[in-house]
Amino acid sequence: MPATYRVTVEPLGQQVDCREDQPILDACLRAGIWLPHACTHGTCGTCKVEILDGEVDHGDASTFALMDFERDEGKTLLCCARPRSDVTIEGDVEVEEGVTTYPVRDFVGTVAAVEDCATDTRRLLIDLDHDIAFNPGQYVSLEVPGTGVSRTYSMANPPAESRRIELHIRRTPGGLASDGWIFKTLAPGDTVRLSGPYGRFFWRPARTEPAICIAGGTGLAPIKAMIRHVLETGADRKITLYHGGRTAAHMYDVDYFRALEEAHPDRFRYRPCLSDEQAAGYQTGLVTDVLAAEMDTCRGHVAYVCGPPPMVEAALRTLMAKRLFPRDIYREDFYDASDKAAATVRSPLLKR
Repeated sequence: MPATYRVTVEPLGQQVDCREDQPILDACLRAGIWLPHACTHGTCGTCKVEILDGEVDHGDASTFALMDFERDEGKTLLCCARPRSDVTIEGDVEVEEGVTTYPVRDFVGTVAAVEDCATDTRRLLIDLDHDIAFNPGQYVSLEVPGTGVSRTYSMANPPAESRRIELHIRRTPGGLASDGWIFKTLAPGDTVRLSGPYGRFFWRPARTEPAICIAGGTGLAPIKAMIRHVLETGADRKITLYHGGRTAAHMYDVDYFRALEEAHPDRFRYRPCLSDEQAAGYQTGLVTDVLAAEMDTCRGHVAYVCGPPPMVEAALRTLMAKRLFPRDIYREDFYDASDKAAATVRSPLLKR
């Protein structure tokens, strides 16, 4: 049996038991102790904390997200760190108005549908063995059978649909989960194991300003959950969605969002954008170019941005140039396993 150690989280003074083979972040989230995190695989650096006492194994943390001098100074990434003694950490604990935090739970799911929805993109519908409670925009961690590893995917369904989750998966050539499983052998009726919810990228109900949502590729998934939640609960919010893809074949749910726009003309506006071709019914150009051309200023708005890191960074520059402050921008970068070797560091000024 693995040894178990006591982790103390300051400044809360709360304690949680953590197995030596268990990431400290996982133990804390399961105990209902909410600590900042994003990618959960050692790439982004969001869960970086200071070790006040004790020893940890840093695990597979990226040397760019956790540099050697930071390790020497006693810092670690909670999503990768495993205890080697009783440990005391100092966490960046946030309490936000109007936000409910939900502990991480394990689920057994049954695949209800696997469908191609765009070029190199699949939609998964998974029925769960019990309800999942989450904030719209959060994600789950899906176990890849027979590998001992997991991959994370945002839920595209709203919290009201708590027994069936919707995931959008982009195919990554050579990807362990996508190329080697989801696009190869996964089929309806298969059993999958997963856990969740995770992540700080979710709808903030206390932010009443008009929302600008910017999505690239499958970054649409968490934003779809947000939009559905707002429109289906009758919340008095206005949302504009900019969704970008290379070609029309790379886009999906276009008819769905056009129907939403028609049904809610005073609350929802949809702007699909193509960067590599022109097509009827689409804006031409990068999402950031289309937004910049259409909006003189973004002042007085709140923004949610999700997609590949280069698109996210470009969107942040555009939004800030249009007078939106970092405190008004929530972001989620879709990193994959190959990004662990890339020198990509997120700005600590921006919320996720």
